[in-house]
Amino acid sequence: MTTSAASQLSFDELGTPLRDTTFVVFDLETTGGSAAEDAITEIGAVKVRGGRVLGTFATLVDPERGIPPQVVALTGITQLMVTGAPRLTAVLPAFLEFAAGSVLVAHNSGFDVGFLKAACERHGYRWPRPTVLCTVKLARRVLSRDEAPSCRLSALAELFRVDTAPNHRALTDARATVEVLHHLLERVGPVGVHSLEELLAYLPEVTPEQRRKRELAAHLPSAPGVYLFRGPNEEVLYVGTASDLRKRVRQYFTASEGRRRLREMVALAVRVDGVVCAHALEAEVRELRLLTAHKPAYNRRSRNQGGWWWLALTDEPFPRLSLVRVPRAGAIGPFRSRRLAEAAQQALLDAVPLRACSQRIPARNPRGTPCALHELDRCRAPCAGRQSAADYAPAVDALRSLVDGADTAPLRVAADRLAELSGTQRFEDAAAHRDRLAGLVRSLDRGQRLAGLAALPELVAARPDGSGGWEFAVVRHGRLASAGVARRGVPPMPVVDALVASAETVLPGPGPLHGAPPEEASVILRWLDRPGTRLVRCDRPWTSPAHAAGSWRAWVERAEAGRDQYRITGH
Repeated sequence: MTTSAASQLSFDELGTPLRDTTFVVFDLETTGGSAAEDAITEIGAVKVRGGRVLGTFATLVDPERGIPPQVVALTGITQLMVTGAPRLTAVLPAFLEFAAGSVLVAHNSGFDVGFLKAACERHGYRWPRPTVLCTVKLARRVLSRDEAPSCRLSALAELFRVDTAPNHRALTDARATVEVLHHLLERVGPVGVHSLEELLAYLPEVTPEQRRKRELAAHLPSAPGVYLFRGPNEEVLYVGTASDLRKRVRQYFTASEGRRRLREMVALAVRVDGVVCAHALEAEVRELRLLTAHKPAYNRRSRNQGGWWWLALTDEPFPRLSLVRVPRAGAIGPFRSRRLAEAAQQALLDAVPLRACSQRIPARNPRGTPCALHELDRCRAPCAGRQSAADYAPAVDALRSLVDGADTAPLRVAADRLAELSGTQRFEDAAAHRDRLAGLVRSLDRGQRLAGLAALPELVAARPDGSGGWEFAVVRHGRLASAGVARRGVPPMPVVDALVASAETVLPGPGPLHGAPPEEASVILRWLDRPGTRLVRCDRPWTSPAHAAGSWRAWVERAEAGRDQYRITGH
C-alpha cells in the first residue's frame, strides 16, 4: 500500500513526529453505557512517548450510586470497593491535569471521551478539546478483515500477543491498549506515516476534499486568536478560538475533526480568516461578539446572546414576579432558558409570600374571588381585599433584600420548608424542593457576582503568561475594553498605561449588568476567578455583600452530595 503525493503533508506541515508525541492511553469503567445517566467507577491511564512510559494514573471513583450486578460480574468492581473512594469532583481535575497537552488514546474512544465530556459539563470544567485517537478506528484502517475479524481489545491483544491481557479493569486495559497502539503504529510507518498530523490524516474519516483544502490554513499565524470559516458568498459559516490559529485550523482537514456537520462545513468553505488576539480571554470574548454579529449556521453555542430570561417585580400595588427578556434594575438572573427562569420563580415563591397569579389588583376596593392558593394557605388573597398593600409590602422588601444581598432570610424559610417535607417523609417533594432551592442559590450567587463586576467603571487585571511575562485585561462595566501582553523582560506598567489609554469607552446601560452581555461578563468573571490572577488597579472597591447568596454555596454542595439533612446552621 502506498500513499500518493497529493495526500501527503508538505515538509512545513509535518508537525510532531510520532516518536516525539506524548500519548495518554486511558480506559474507564462505568456503571453502564450512557454518559448522561451512568457514572464512572474507575479511571486508568498510561502516559507514553517514544515507547517509554512516563507515568501512570489509576484510581477507583465513588459513583455515588449503586453498581448493577451485571457490571460487577463483568469488571469485578463491587460497591464495597468504591465506598470511600474519591468522588469524581476530586478525580476529574487531577486526570485533566495528567492528560494536559497530550493526545488522548482509547479503545473505542467515543465511549470513554463521551463520559469525560459529560463529566466536565456536569462539574463545571471546560472540555479542553484534545486530539483524540481511537485504536479501534486505527486498527480497522491498518488491519484487513482476514487478519482481524474482530477489533475488540481482547482480540487485538491476542493477535499481537501482548504481555498484558485486558480484564475489564481500567489500568490493565489501558496498558494492553498501549501495547496494541505500538503494534499499530509499526504498521503505518511503511506507508509514509511518520508524524501525528500524517497519522490523523491517514484515518478513513478524512475525505479527499478535506485534504485538498489544507492550503486554506497556510496564511494563518501561529498565534492565539479567532478564526472564521467563510462560504462562497462571504457568509461566515463557523467561528472558533485557538491558542495557535494555524495548528487549530489545520486540524479541520484531518481526522482529528470527526464531527459530521463540521466536515460538511469544511466542504463549503472557500476561505479562513484569522483575528490575532493578545491572549485566550480576548479570543473568547471576540468569539462571542462575532457569534452574535454573524450567527454562523454551523455554530451551536452562543449564537444568540440576547436570548436570556430575567425575573422582575411588576410595578403595581401588589407586585408579582414576571418573566422578562429585557432586564431592569433589581431583576433576577440571567437565565439561559425559560425553564430555568420558571424553576427559580417557583423557588422564590416557596421562599417569599408573593402572589403567584397574573391579574392586576387595584390598591383600593379589590373585588376578586380567592383562588385555590388561598385555600392552601399559599396566598392571603389581596385580590379579595383580605390583604392590604401595606401588609403585602414586607414580602416585596424581603425579596429585594435577598436580591441585593442584604438578607438571606427567605432562603432560611425555604430550607425550613425542606426540613418539614423531609420530616414528614415526603421525599419526592423534598427532592424537588431541594433542587429548586439549590438552583435558586446558584442563580442568585451568579447574578450578584456578575452585577458586582458590571458595576465597576474600570478594573485592570493581570495573569502570568507562563513564560515570565503577563497577560492584561482592562474591564469596564463587565465588558472587555482592552487586552494586551508584556513579554518577559518588558516593564509591565507602561504597557498597562497604554492599554488603559487606548481602551474602548464603555457607557453603562440599564439593568443589573449595566448593559453588559451576560455571557461576556461570565467569561471575564471566570478569567478573574482563576488562581494566579491579580488586580492591578480598580477605580473603586470591588465588593460583595456579606449576606449574598454565595454564603449558601456550602449548603448547596452538601445538599447535592446527599449529606445535608435539610437543616441550616450558621446562617
